[in-house]
Amino acid sequence: MMQKAAITEPGHDPRIHVDLHQLVALRRRASRLTFLPRQPANSVLNGRHASKLRGRGLNFEELRAYLPGDDIRTLDWKVTARTGTPHVRVYTEERDRPTLLLVDQRISMFFGSRVYMKSVIAAEAAAIAAHLVLAQGDRVGGLVFSDDAIAEHRPVRSPMAVRRMLASIADANGRLSARRQAMRPDLFNRMLRSAARIAKTNYLVLIFSDFDGVDAASEPLIRRLAKHNDLLLFNIADPMATQMPKNARLAISDGALQAEIDTSSAETHRQIEAFAQDRLALIRGWAQKYQLPFLPLSTQSPALDQISHLLGAS
Repeated sequence: MMQKAAITEPGHDPRIHVDLHQLVALRRRASRLTFLPRQPANSVLNGRHASKLRGRGLNFEELRAYLPGDDIRTLDWKVTARTGTPHVRVYTEERDRPTLLLVDQRISMFFGSRVYMKSVIAAEAAAIAAHLVLAQGDRVGGLVFSDDAIAEHRPVRSPMAVRRMLASIADANGRLSARRQAMRPDLFNRMLRSAARIAKTNYLVLIFSDFDGVDAASEPLIRRLAKHNDLLLFNIADPMATQMPKNARLAISDGALQAEIDTSSAETHRQIEAFAQDRLALIRGWAQKYQLPFLPLSTQSPALDQISHLLGAS
């Protein structure tokens, strides 16, 4: 089942749980990536299959006389008509643009049939995003949601604040175990409402989740977030969700407790696969309908390798 990986501390398996050191260490390795609008040609954030990122907004600075070489699209026609001489409106780029990371650390994420738990991929992917956003001079914050709470970190431009957020992610990840039970079935939508309260306009919003718990109320919340912000959907899945082996009794364990799934029943097998495929189709449908970049992540390989490939850096 799970393959070997480096162990950072005695008794700590980074494929099952992350720690703060593990998330902080991703900073140096993520330095070549960017979420800024100018993307490599083979990035999923570039081209006709994904929406263009807005980038930072513009602030009006001054009105002045037209000079040769000025973009005629910046002409202020009302002032030009009133004064009789061409005038242009001058804008400056905003100093930064806030980013909000939505990091799923619920019990549904505590699963992995190959190398990593989904929760680990989400934690590492969010850490990578936090590091690169801070490195490009923008504010970054996040909502870390577990089964019983949402930890809120307002966007700021501060390495210490990012470290606190990464500690919050590591803490939520470390509390995951097979003994935990889902406590709030509506938590995904609560998280979306919290995000909409913070990200009112011109935010970059990244969701790292398996999207468990989406329902009829989720799409209007997604639409609301996407209307005035750039929204990226990082769908984290395990291959077993859509490639369930047939006629097998599968033992699933977190290293301490173990459960068994019997897929010998054709109906059980069909229901499990159909459930996962329907949810994936729903999320992809949102991405297509609202022109949202859809970035699939798997439990089969390190998050950094996958994100580097998706952003055209590998």
